[in-house]
Amino acid sequence: MDQPEQRDRMELAETRRTLPIALLRAREAVMERFRPMLSAHDVTEQQWRVMRVLQETGGSDASQLAQAACVLPPSLTRMLRSLESRGFIALSKDPDDGRRALIALTAAGQAFLQQVSPESAAIYAEIEGRIGRERIAHLLDEIEALLAALSED
Repeated sequence: MDQPEQRDRMELAETRRTLPIALLRAREAVMERFRPMLSAHDVTEQQWRVMRVLQETGGSDASQLAQAACVLPPSLTRMLRSLESRGFIALSKDPDDGRRALIALTAAGQAFLQQVSPESAAIYAEIEGRIGRERIAHLLDEIEALLAALSED
């Protein structure tokens, strides 16, 4: 692996060439394509992520859900109230631990995702058309490698 260019400890790279800024810019470029769809269906990015994670997992407790959906726990609590009031999720007590709440999609939540998913898939296909499926796969592999490397302590 190439060694990074040595820098004086006080010298900073141009912000556009820093990892945090580049990742944020990439996220914004991708999400600006999805936001109109989400807004048209009256869901936030965070609510969409929570519902997608629940769809994939079949249900979760709050702490696992917050981590998997990249949502801060206090935000998740507010979000769950909103999703529950719309009938998209159901909360229940864990039978093995009464302090723990279990969250699952309802039939209405599943139906909502089925209704909106074709639009989401079309947006993703447009992005793939611009970038290429292989390049996206490579980017995702590199991001997973980055996360794995940074989580090693």
